[in-house]
Amino acid sequence: MGARKRTAADQRKEENKNRAMAVLHNCPTSPRKMRLVVDMIRGVDVNRALDILRFSTKEPSQKVEKLLLSAIANWQKKNEEVRVEKSNLYVKEVFVDGGRQLKRLRTAPQGRGYRIRKRSNHVTIILDSRVNSQEQVESKTN
Repeated sequence: MGARKRTAADQRKEENKNRAMAVLHNCPTSPRKMRLVVDMIRGVDVNRALDILRFSTKEPSQKVEKLLLSAIANWQKKNEEVRVEKSNLYVKEVFVDGGRQLKRLRTAPQGRGYRIRKRSNHVTIILDSRVNSQEQVESKTN
Protein backbone atom coordinates (compact mmCIF):
# COMPACT_ATOMS: atom_id res chain seq x y z
CA MET A 1 0.00 0.00 0.00
CA GLY A 2 1.32 3.42 -0.93
CA ALA A 3 1.84 6.28 1.49
CA ARG A 4 -1.13 8.25 0.15
CA LYS A 5 -3.53 5.34 0.59
CA ARG A 6 -2.18 4.60 4.03
CA THR A 7 -2.68 8.17 5.22
CA ALA A 8 -6.20 8.24 3.78
CA ALA A 9 -6.99 4.92 5.47
CA ASP A 10 -5.61 6.17 8.79
CA GLN A 11 -7.70 9.33 8.49
CA ARG A 12 -10.86 7.26 7.81
CA LYS A 13 -10.12 5.08 10.84
CA GLU A 14 -9.77 8.14 13.07
CA GLU A 15 -13.10 9.51 11.84
CA ASN A 16 -14.79 6.16 12.50
CA LYS A 17 -13.47 6.11 16.06
CA ASN A 18 -15.54 9.20 16.83
CA ARG A 19 -18.68 7.79 15.18
CA ALA A 20 -21.36 5.74 16.86
CA MET A 21 -22.34 3.09 14.37
CA ALA A 22 -23.51 -0.49 14.06
CA VAL A 23 -23.35 -2.86 11.10
CA LEU A 24 -25.42 -5.95 10.34
CA HIS A 25 -23.86 -8.36 7.85
CA ASN A 26 -25.56 -11.04 5.73
CA CYS A 27 -29.12 -10.45 6.89
CA PRO A 28 -31.25 -12.99 4.96
CA THR A 29 -33.73 -10.46 3.56
CA SER A 30 -33.71 -8.93 0.13
CA PRO A 31 -32.16 -5.44 0.02
CA ARG A 32 -35.30 -4.00 -1.55
CA LYS A 33 -37.49 -5.07 1.38
CA MET A 34 -34.93 -3.85 3.89
CA ARG A 35 -34.69 -0.42 2.22
CA LEU A 36 -38.44 0.08 2.73
CA VAL A 37 -37.95 -0.29 6.48
CA VAL A 38 -34.73 1.74 6.64
CA ASP A 39 -36.26 4.68 4.75
CA MET A 40 -38.83 5.10 7.53
CA ILE A 41 -36.18 5.94 10.16
CA ARG A 42 -33.62 7.98 8.21
CA GLY A 43 -33.07 11.38 9.88
CA VAL A 44 -35.50 10.65 12.73
CA ASP A 45 -34.82 11.00 16.46
CA VAL A 46 -33.77 7.72 18.08
CA ASN A 47 -36.78 7.34 20.39
CA ARG A 48 -39.21 7.98 17.54
CA ALA A 49 -37.29 5.55 15.30
CA LEU A 50 -37.54 2.83 17.95
CA ASP A 51 -41.30 3.38 18.16
CA ILE A 52 -41.66 3.25 14.38
CA LEU A 53 -39.73 -0.01 14.18
CA ARG A 54 -41.46 -1.60 17.17
CA PHE A 55 -44.94 -1.06 15.72
CA SER A 56 -44.11 -1.77 12.09
CA THR A 57 -45.67 -4.89 10.56
CA LYS A 58 -42.74 -5.57 8.23
CA GLU A 59 -40.51 -8.53 9.11
CA PRO A 60 -37.11 -6.78 8.71
CA SER A 61 -38.10 -4.09 11.21
CA GLN A 62 -37.25 -6.41 14.13
CA LYS A 63 -33.68 -6.81 12.91
CA VAL A 64 -33.27 -3.08 12.28
CA GLU A 65 -34.64 -2.33 15.76
CA LYS A 66 -32.05 -4.63 17.32
CA LEU A 67 -29.33 -3.00 15.22
CA LEU A 68 -30.47 0.48 16.30
CA LEU A 69 -30.31 -0.56 19.95
CA SER A 70 -26.76 -1.78 19.34
CA ALA A 71 -25.81 1.57 17.77
CA ILE A 72 -27.26 3.38 20.80
CA ALA A 73 -25.20 1.17 23.12
CA ASN A 74 -22.08 1.96 21.07
CA TRP A 75 -22.83 5.68 21.38
CA GLN A 76 -23.27 5.37 25.16
CA LYS A 77 -19.94 3.60 25.43
CA LYS A 78 -18.15 6.51 23.75
CA ASN A 79 -20.08 9.23 25.59
CA GLU A 80 -20.45 7.94 29.13
CA GLU A 81 -20.95 11.34 30.74
CA VAL A 82 -23.90 12.38 28.51
CA ARG A 83 -27.40 10.91 28.74
CA VAL A 84 -29.19 9.77 25.60
CA GLU A 85 -32.29 11.85 26.37
CA LYS A 86 -30.35 15.12 26.69
CA SER A 87 -28.14 14.60 23.64
CA ASN A 88 -30.94 14.73 21.02
CA LEU A 89 -29.58 11.60 19.34
CA TYR A 90 -30.82 10.94 15.81
CA VAL A 91 -30.19 8.56 12.91
CA LYS A 92 -27.68 10.49 10.81
CA GLU A 93 -27.09 7.89 8.10
CA VAL A 94 -28.53 4.50 7.39
CA PHE A 95 -27.96 2.51 4.23
CA VAL A 96 -28.43 -0.99 2.84
CA ASP A 97 -25.94 -2.74 0.57
CA GLY A 98 -26.47 -6.02 -1.21
CA GLY A 99 -24.86 -9.05 0.39
CA ARG A 100 -24.10 -12.48 -0.93
CA GLN A 101 -26.64 -14.44 -2.96
CA LEU A 102 -27.44 -18.11 -2.58
CA LYS A 103 -28.20 -19.56 -5.99
CA ARG A 104 -30.70 -22.42 -6.06
CA LEU A 105 -32.62 -24.32 -8.74
CA ARG A 106 -36.38 -24.78 -8.77
CA THR A 107 -37.74 -27.60 -10.88
CA ALA A 108 -39.76 -26.46 -13.88
CA PRO A 109 -41.88 -28.23 -16.49
CA GLN A 110 -40.38 -30.24 -19.35
CA GLY A 111 -37.11 -31.00 -17.57
CA ARG A 112 -36.02 -27.43 -17.13
CA GLY A 113 -34.84 -25.65 -14.00
CA TYR A 114 -35.48 -22.06 -12.98
CA ARG A 115 -32.82 -20.22 -11.03
CA ILE A 116 -33.75 -18.74 -7.68
CA ARG A 117 -31.55 -16.11 -6.07
CA LYS A 118 -31.89 -15.92 -2.30
CA ARG A 119 -30.61 -12.45 -1.52
CA SER A 120 -29.08 -11.03 1.63
CA ASN A 121 -27.94 -7.56 2.63
CA HIS A 122 -25.70 -5.48 4.87
CA VAL A 123 -27.21 -2.66 6.94
CA THR A 124 -25.21 0.22 8.45
CA ILE A 125 -26.60 2.72 10.97
CA ILE A 126 -24.67 5.86 12.00
CA LEU A 127 -25.94 7.97 14.90
CA ASP A 128 -25.12 11.55 15.81
CA SER A 129 -26.19 14.10 18.37
CA ARG A 130 -28.02 17.20 17.15
CA VAL A 131 -26.21 19.20 19.85
CA ASN A 132 -22.76 18.18 18.54
CA SER A 133 -23.66 18.81 14.92
CA GLN A 134 -24.90 22.36 15.70
CA GLU A 135 -21.67 23.13 17.61
CA GLN A 136 -19.58 21.93 14.66
CA VAL A 137 -21.55 24.12 12.23
CA GLU A 138 -21.08 27.16 14.48
CA SER A 139 -17.33 26.54 14.83
CA LYS A 140 -16.93 26.28 11.03
CA THR A 141 -18.73 29.56 10.44
CA ASN A 142 -16.63 31.48 12.99
